[in-house]
Amino acid sequence: MTINFHDQGNKHSYTNRRADGSWLALMRNTVNTAHINHAADIGCGGGIYSKALADLRIKSVTGVDFSKAMIDGARLNCRNYEQLNFQLGNANKTGLPSGKFDLILERALIHHLHDLKSCFNEAYRLLNDGGTFVVQDRTPKDCLLQGSSTHIRGYIFSKFPHLAELEIKRRHEGEVVKNNLQSAGFSNMEEMKLWETRRIYSSKRELLADIRSRNGRSILHELTNYELEELITFIDDKLDEKEIVEKDRWTVWKATKEHSGE
Repeated sequence: MTINFHDQGNKHSYTNRRADGSWLALMRNTVNTAHINHAADIGCGGGIYSKALADLRIKSVTGVDFSKAMIDGARLNCRNYEQLNFQLGNANKTGLPSGKFDLILERALIHHLHDLKSCFNEAYRLLNDGGTFVVQDRTPKDCLLQGSSTHIRGYIFSKFPHLAELEIKRRHEGEVVKNNLQSAGFSNMEEMKLWETRRIYSSKRELLADIRSRNGRSILHELTNYELEELITFIDDKLDEKEIVEKDRWTVWKATKEHSGE
């Protein structure tokens, strides 16, 4: 079965790690955070990246998610960050005011959406003139890279090829993303690749326990408990007993809302 983002039992599924330094470095190099006062994290989940935006010294960050369970988890996860606030909303209809935000982040969101046009139109509405839109997700090519001691996700699709087919169906090609950005009115589009460290595990046992929990890996909710144990055995056989640095490859798109009259 697919993950139920509205289940209160899953509210901590996307709260139990911090954004890696590689992601923070990309944002510093890509976005002039010194000039960003208001940012929105659309599809914020448990607030991991809302918190990261605050760590980049952005003064005010609003997280939006369609799941009350996720919002509850985010509020608890970010309770020590006064500059963060969270509210229920849909990516196509956030309920946020027009033209207020200097930065919109949509990380690991668009593979859940069929209608990119409405989503990107909403982001365009929210941004002020000159504002920056950052979209981060995986393309089909990002998903199908071989498994290795660092790219654990690849082993999932080696063991269960039907999950690879499912994954490809819900991922958008880079050209599709760029075409929809352009249609929404964005300009100055850039596309970048990022190998982002997901988590560092002190041992193989710690990694396997994390996989068993399914935390932060929505694709694993497509497996039965028996299939999940088969996957764990498969990965166990592939890896040595040592520290494991797990990384995922992402594609990042940056675009700008031009100043009026330009």
